[in-house]
Amino acid sequence: MTILQAGGVAPAFTLQDGSGGNVSLAEHRGRKVVLVFYPFDWSPVCSDQLALYNELLEEFESHRAQVLGISIDSRWCHAAFARDRKYRFPLLADFEPKGAVARAYGAYEAHEGAAERALFVIDADGMIRWSYLSPMDVNPGADGILEALEAMT
Repeated sequence: MTILQAGGVAPAFTLQDGSGGNVSLAEHRGRKVVLVFYPFDWSPVCSDQLALYNELLEEFESHRAQVLGISIDSRWCHAAFARDRKYRFPLLADFEPKGAVARAYGAYEAHEGAAERALFVIDADGMIRWSYLSPMDVNPGADGILEALEAMT
């Protein structure tokens, strides 16, 4: 399966965050969204990747971009992970039906039963402006995200 590419409409979704609240893509219409699909909470590469985005949060916000992390872990797992790592952006549970949102974005790895390590930058109108699929064991960093955001200003 290939991830969705730039130029298409970002599939709508509503998922629970660690506090049990619902977060939808639609509620962020009018601002940019950085979707970060990642395999699992607590894994070393995911922890490093999300820590980097947490450190760069003000820079993302300076581009009027909201970061949303998405994995197949439960909201309870997300709550503990975010609290432990002091993440300041929502982690959303693509838990049941398992991986439905990741599948809609072409970012689900059935063999692993997890989200791929995929990034999407969505504009204020809900269009995908940039996407990237990283190998599961490689932290993709933030350069591509920042370049995509800067190109949109």
